[in-house]
Amino acid sequence: MANRIFSLVGWLGTALVFGAVAIRFGMPAREQYAYYLAWGGLVCMLLYILSQWREIAALFSRRQARYGTLAVTSVLIVAGILVAINYIGKQQNKRWDLTAAQQFSLSDQSRNVLAKLEAPLEILAFDRETQFQMHRDRLQGYAYASSQVKTDYIDPEKKPLAAQQNGVQQLGTIVFKYQGRTERITSSTEQDITNGVIKIVSGQQRKVYFTSGHGEKDTASAERDGYNAIAGGLGGENYAVETVVLAQTGSVPADATIVVVAGPKNDFFPQEIEALKAYLDKSGKLLLMLDPVSQPDAPDLPNLKALAHDWGIDFGANIVVDASGMGRLLGTDASVPVAASYPAHPIVDRFNVITAYPMARSVDPVSGGVNGHTAQTFVQSSPQSWAETDIKGLLTSGEVSLDESQDKAGPVPLAAAVSAASTEAPAAEASPDAPKPETRVVVFGDSDFPSNGVLGIQGNRDLFMNALGWLSQQENLIAIRPKEADDRRITLTATQQSNITWMSLLIVPVLIFGTGVYGWWRRR
Repeated sequence: MANRIFSLVGWLGTALVFGAVAIRFGMPAREQYAYYLAWGGLVCMLLYILSQWREIAALFSRRQARYGTLAVTSVLIVAGILVAINYIGKQQNKRWDLTAAQQFSLSDQSRNVLAKLEAPLEILAFDRETQFQMHRDRLQGYAYASSQVKTDYIDPEKKPLAAQQNGVQQLGTIVFKYQGRTERITSSTEQDITNGVIKIVSGQQRKVYFTSGHGEKDTASAERDGYNAIAGGLGGENYAVETVVLAQTGSVPADATIVVVAGPKNDFFPQEIEALKAYLDKSGKLLLMLDPVSQPDAPDLPNLKALAHDWGIDFGANIVVDASGMGRLLGTDASVPVAASYPAHPIVDRFNVITAYPMARSVDPVSGGVNGHTAQTFVQSSPQSWAETDIKGLLTSGEVSLDESQDKAGPVPLAAAVSAASTEAPAAEASPDAPKPETRVVVFGDSDFPSNGVLGIQGNRDLFMNALGWLSQQENLIAIRPKEADDRRITLTATQQSNITWMSLLIVPVLIFGTGVYGWWRRR
């Protein structure tokens, strides 16, 4: 009698469990009843199992039952391990980029910018669904690098209202939203995405004024010695590039973040020097690049050199010659010193790429400083280089050698920087976290390294941009910029393509078939 009752209880438990499943998936509105039925069914099943303990014990006393139990237990343990691994993997997100060019890893600059996020950054990619994966491959790196980044992918053809609300006019548009500001780009390269983040995070565009009127480099020129490429790079990092003729304005514009003097061929007038001094006295930022003289008897810009000396930096009357042979790797000669070592300074923090300087002069910090300004070298040439003082002999014959009595042996300093605390009070509207006002000066003994002709050397571009990042007190921009992925396509001739076709369609199948026939014949 008792066995019959417990058998009914078992069948009741089974019915309750099936009823719970049916309610859960068939009537979601009554889901709470499924919960109670499931617990009731479980209790009934447990009671039935307990009532059959003798039969169960006898069953497991058999050898086949023990082996079966061991197999089931092993399967459950393996399944449990897999579930645990998946759970841990979900809680602890980790990515490995195994590509040769690290094309799915963010650059130092991108990570530095994301580390400065103070609020959630929303990135929306508007494109067809078939293109979503292309955007995910890039944007997932940003979401992985910062928990502040949230991404979403929207098909504007299926959700036109969302596209209209975000001002999307074409497919492939990426929209950034940060602290009430919006920015849009139409390219999905890492450099463009990072530039978009920089623009929306900085909020305020900074102005860089290039001086003009003395033969300086032209920011609009596309010639080899022009600066239009680097000017475009500045625009990408939220700098506005303009020119100024100090002889006409009489002073540096009030909205100038940085003033750049790039390779003037003639010296500045005294009133222009005074304008620069007044600007520096008010927490100004100056980038001064002076080339060596192009003619043996040409004047050497004494006014600008005196301005640099006031900040503890002397320009050498020389031309740096590099006999290390490193220039040959870049297709240049000894007149282009190449730098691969960089003394410690924020501008070259973790900077480990080569830079080259066509026709450069030495830049020496004054020992002990000047007026309390102590400069610091951050770029120097190789130990096999020297600063050649016989400029006439170098320019006329092109053949020189190290004269230890007159020339300066390498490594030769090629760039230096100096900063000074400002006595000017911070602006009333400045954020409490804003950097304190400070005067900063960076000096290079060459103005050609950021020009169009040599900007293809990755280090040149990064170093120039890092210098401006330090000058503008945006240390988060100091890093190695993203590089484009290498073109790793295989180029084949028509003969090679034909050989591969015959190999795959004829030779390999025939070999496999012949191996099978040979094996069959041996077994016979």
